[in-house]
Amino acid sequence: MKQYSSKRSIQILAYLLKEYGIFNIVISPGSRNAPLAIHFSETDEFNCYSIVDERSAAFVGLGMAKSEKKPVAITCTSGSASANYYPAITEAFYQNIPMLILTADRPTDYVDIFDGQTIRQNAIYAQHSYGDFQLMEDGKENADDENFSLIKKAIELCFEKQGPVHINIPLEEPLYQLVSELPIFPPVEKTIQKKQYELPSNLAAEWNLSKRILILVGTRDYSEELEMQLGQLVKNHSVIVLTEATSNIKHPKFFSHIDRYIFNFSEEDFKTYAPDLLVTIGQNVVSKKVKQFLRKAKPKNHWHIHEVWQPDTFFSLTEKIETQPEIFFKKLLNFIKLEPQPYFNLWDVLRDKRDLKHNDYCLKAPFSDFKFFEILSEKLPENINLHFSNSSAIRYAQLFDFQKNKIFCNRGTSGIDGSTSTAMGFAMKSAQQTVLVTGDLSFFYDINGLWNNYIPPYTRIIVFNNGGGDIFKIIPGPSSTNALDEFILTKHHKNAELIAKHFGFSYTKVSDEDTLSRVLDNFFKQDVKAKILEVDTAAVENSEVLKNYFEVLK
Repeated sequence: MKQYSSKRSIQILAYLLKEYGIFNIVISPGSRNAPLAIHFSETDEFNCYSIVDERSAAFVGLGMAKSEKKPVAITCTSGSASANYYPAITEAFYQNIPMLILTADRPTDYVDIFDGQTIRQNAIYAQHSYGDFQLMEDGKENADDENFSLIKKAIELCFEKQGPVHINIPLEEPLYQLVSELPIFPPVEKTIQKKQYELPSNLAAEWNLSKRILILVGTRDYSEELEMQLGQLVKNHSVIVLTEATSNIKHPKFFSHIDRYIFNFSEEDFKTYAPDLLVTIGQNVVSKKVKQFLRKAKPKNHWHIHEVWQPDTFFSLTEKIETQPEIFFKKLLNFIKLEPQPYFNLWDVLRDKRDLKHNDYCLKAPFSDFKFFEILSEKLPENINLHFSNSSAIRYAQLFDFQKNKIFCNRGTSGIDGSTSTAMGFAMKSAQQTVLVTGDLSFFYDINGLWNNYIPPYTRIIVFNNGGGDIFKIIPGPSSTNALDEFILTKHHKNAELIAKHFGFSYTKVSDEDTLSRVLDNFFKQDVKAKILEVDTAAVENSEVLKNYFEVLK
């Protein structure tokens, strides 16, 4: 016999989640949220996943939501458990990943009286959530009606903003009273708002008057429609389209390796290659160099296209286009001229020169992080879900061709803290193979991302271990300090072998180019276990290899 929580607030919550099609629930253990765990796990429609570490659990939920492109609910007990959710919530906020955060709490009268596991949870995420709601305790007057209304608003806001929304749930004891039958709740009238977009009349005129149009695509999911629309724009060499690994679109005439082309621009180059109309799409841009370029370029007009975010990243924003880029370009293409421009040829000559030098350097580069990424780009199977951790990993990925796969990276806040957990959450909800490519510090930082009983056996993790945060040898500044090795780069001699064994992964280690190529030929094939491959480059001066690469490009 099924046994459900007797808490009316939880019964209402579960009913509304089902009505809106939110079925994936990540549950971390605890007593105060036991009514939620009991109720969700006993209800057939919900898919419940137990993840112990709340910090990891929130990133797992984020990865699941990214994978399925629909909201995931996460729930934890009261106290510091809710604070451990915060890193993933900030990431979801800036990436617009829909998550419903359900934090169980002590009754409101227990806050700040030194009761156990009690902190100020109401609106704890207010700076990085799209809505914060606190339910009423069951015993209070009109609690059912108020809670029904609040939960409905929270869920619809999660869908509208495509981001994290918080519901704090004060629960009085007893927590473990059960019922075998549930009440019948009223039908739900869904009122999710959808924005309509009309193209301002001045934009087509601005476009047609511009001779140097540059479109920069930031982090976003793959879109066949947008890929075709931008492909139409570059067909006659009328615009420049700059893309990154995380842009998830490709075309032979797109410029897909930004840093390769602009890394050493002089003050004169900033003027020579500057656009008069800049159009930016999507979210965070990985390349710091392109930010420097476009901030100095000072384009006359800058349009940004995104449903939620309208950041003035380049200090030149003139038009906020609050819609999906596919909708915008579908309308714009009806009114603009697509004429060849010398601006395209200017960039094309630069690309040809730098690509030749890139290919020449790759032939000579020694075994290193750089060489590993070159080999990986050639050996990866097509149509996988490819996740990169932050810092060095995503920066190396920018230099090579990974566009045959869908690429993901936590670029909302660009932290290393939840890369593994996010990738594992993604893998849990995808029928396609998920591959995580991660640096050593990111991997060791998020070891609990492997404490997960739901990781598919076709999941693959590649750790390139250079013995510390090698990114700090690459970027200017840290190398000039005495604190580099111990406190910034954080040198170490750890490896992943025993971690892999502990969590039930197959493990292989390589430390030379020939072995790496041979191992990668079989690494992605089906097996009974998920696999970890560790690429040891700690004995190599990786930063010098990369610095020499950019010297050769000049």
